[in-house]
Amino acid sequence: MTKTFVCLPGDGIGPEVMSEAVRVIMALGYGFSEQPIGGAAIDTYGKPLPVHTMAACAGADAVLLGAVGGPQWDHLGGVRPEGALIQLRKELDVYANLRPARAEGVDLLIVRELVGGLYYGARGTREDGVVYDTLEYTPAQVERVARQAFEFARRRSGRLLSVDKANVLETSRMWRSVVTNVGLEYPDVELSHGLVDSVAMNLVMQPGSFDTLVMENTFGDILSDVAAGATGGLGLAASASLGDKGPGIFEPVHGSAPDIAGTGKANPTAMLLSLALALDYGLGEPDLARAVESAVATALETMPTHDVGGTATTSQFGTAVLDALGKRVPLSQLP
Repeated sequence: MTKTFVCLPGDGIGPEVMSEAVRVIMALGYGFSEQPIGGAAIDTYGKPLPVHTMAACAGADAVLLGAVGGPQWDHLGGVRPEGALIQLRKELDVYANLRPARAEGVDLLIVRELVGGLYYGARGTREDGVVYDTLEYTPAQVERVARQAFEFARRRSGRLLSVDKANVLETSRMWRSVVTNVGLEYPDVELSHGLVDSVAMNLVMQPGSFDTLVMENTFGDILSDVAAGATGGLGLAASASLGDKGPGIFEPVHGSAPDIAGTGKANPTAMLLSLALALDYGLGEPDLARAVESAVATALETMPTHDVGGTATTSQFGTAVLDALGKRVPLSQLP
């Protein structure tokens, strides 16, 4: 049975970069469907994550997301396009977010807990005007993401850095204790702990000293962008969000970039690298994933887009990727 993708183009440059991913999916012989999400879904269905979109995602082998959001929906108050992504992550229980960052002399992986913490805790405004957001974690939430991180560290260099703020936060003290206990099951992995502020500084100054890092949701949101900035910027950054069962979510990190939407200047690199992650972790095709990554690297050299010093359009870059991929994979022989 042919494995299938659900593609969620979304808003801004999302549809443009997704189109290039779809071209590769078709060339590789996989099935796919496109579903609305974010602002585009609000415009048509009145909600950012329609029921039929959620159902399609739950039944897929992998979910590809372009981008959501834009200024035209800022006036809606509580009905935000970004709410679709938070809900989708929660519904699919993709609790481990992988953010690789690579450059010359740098090859690190951030494992971010994705469905707990500050973004999902109680929030509100009291009668006295105090506004609050609650950082909450259970030991079980920490244990499962820690175990994922140890598994990835074991496949890499065997080093894992757990990031927290244990000198201040009670949740971080629990986090550190749970990660330490999980580490007893992985004697072949060297575990160390670091405070988030010092880790942030060293990610800027010495990014090559890191290998695999694990951290809670908010710290991961911030430090993964720091790592991306240290290795070329958000425009080239891909991500994978995985759970214990069901499909993962694979998406670029760059956002909807409404200022360049429709101009043909969007760089689809991060979307295509997210597709490579989907092939690897979602469909179990690591060789095809490496072929796509290599084809993207070739296109960056031969047909760079505006943001990396070239003149290629989004579609021209996609064509260069397909040309390079065809030299590595006999596309005509694929199902």
